[in-house]
Amino acid sequence: MTNDIWTKLREDLLLHVGRNNYVTWIEPLKLTRLAEGRAEFEVPTSFFGNWVQRNFADQIRHRLIEAGQDVSRVDFCVARGAAPAPAAATAPVRPAAAARPSPVRTPAREDDLTSAPLDARFTFDSFVVGKPNALAHAAARRVAEGGPVTFNPLFLYGGVGLGKTHLMHAIAHELQLRQPHLRVLYLSAEQFMYRFVQALRERQIMDFKEMFRSVDVLMVDDVQFIAGKDSTQEEFFHTFNALVDQNKQIVISADRAPGEIKDMEDRIKSRLQCGLVVDLHPTDYELRLGVLQQKAEAYRRQMGDLVIADGVLEFLAHRITTNVRVLEGALTRLFAFANLVGRPVTLEVTQECLSDILRASDRKVTIEEIQRKVAEHYNVRLSDMIGPKRVRTIARPRQVAMYLAKQLTPRSLPEIGRRFGGRDHTTIMHGVKKVEELMSTDSQLADDLQMLRRLLQG
Repeated sequence: MTNDIWTKLREDLLLHVGRNNYVTWIEPLKLTRLAEGRAEFEVPTSFFGNWVQRNFADQIRHRLIEAGQDVSRVDFCVARGAAPAPAAATAPVRPAAAARPSPVRTPAREDDLTSAPLDARFTFDSFVVGKPNALAHAAARRVAEGGPVTFNPLFLYGGVGLGKTHLMHAIAHELQLRQPHLRVLYLSAEQFMYRFVQALRERQIMDFKEMFRSVDVLMVDDVQFIAGKDSTQEEFFHTFNALVDQNKQIVISADRAPGEIKDMEDRIKSRLQCGLVVDLHPTDYELRLGVLQQKAEAYRRQMGDLVIADGVLEFLAHRITTNVRVLEGALTRLFAFANLVGRPVTLEVTQECLSDILRASDRKVTIEEIQRKVAEHYNVRLSDMIGPKRVRTIARPRQVAMYLAKQLTPRSLPEIGRRFGGRDHTTIMHGVKKVEELMSTDSQLADDLQMLRRLLQG
């Protein structure tokens, strides 16, 4: 009876944790006792048990309760007589780790270094390519092919909901499909920091170093979160160097360019900039419409009788410009509403159902968008406009961007200054006043401002 329950639960867990995590951490578990509110599992090693306890115990307990079992506690116990080395169900110890005597610590194992769960939806097939993300997509595809790459690392950066994490997951999925023998490690910067701190606390730092240096592809999401964490940055820097020296591929993402990450060590910024740095721009109208069309087609396949009136998708692509995540969420809500009330998706239904999102999207011009549009218009690099250069060809576009940020956003002068490379609010005031003075005498500047306003307010 106990085995029957666990067999059914494992099938459910496979769908939720992904095949890699399932094979590594769930499949080796053996349910040995289920009584008196306690579920006991047999595990091959204490390290294995500790890892499962931290990462999967709550899920297992929740699903046992859903299956009708009164479980308040889940324990993982090493099988009696088990050797300290991994059992047959796990990967073998690498010779270098096995040769070093270690009476207290468990030797480093390949299984100890599992990736964070990957989202099955985030593949290259589901990624809509447009002008703002074409280079990032092409670079990610190149890495995912698994062959020699001329750039290392690949650094993807951009705002929320522009596709960084989607591309990271897509690379990992594709590498697992094309070259399953490769050791691909995907995790967030926060998870990297957590594992490093854990290794320090448990005095297993050498195992940590060996494990991270043994991967073939290292992928770290949201690397800006290790900024200011001195010890973590130090270890990340040495891990980065060790992998590059071994010609192992590294893929990094962040919410801003390497040089703009505050409190990141200069040597790490320099290292991150030595490969290919790609900016994922905010979506344009064509890309947003493409995303909506793809998602609508997926809903049609699922729901069959879904009716979408002409012009609805175009209306949403024009009105919701924040990011793809908000756009997809709005469409999901709209389709659910139409399905539940049994109405076709018309423009009237869309405005009724999404009134709050549409209101919030009416005035959502960001400082980053202003900076990017101004940089494109004046043909200057975004990094130069935010940086310290004071030559006229860069200073004037910078002042225009400051003026527009003051006029089109609710941000304070100190906050605008922070977005312009940490400048003082008095510098922003000077830039705004300078543009206001020139507008009456410089007709070209006035025309530029009018056109930029039109572009930004859409």
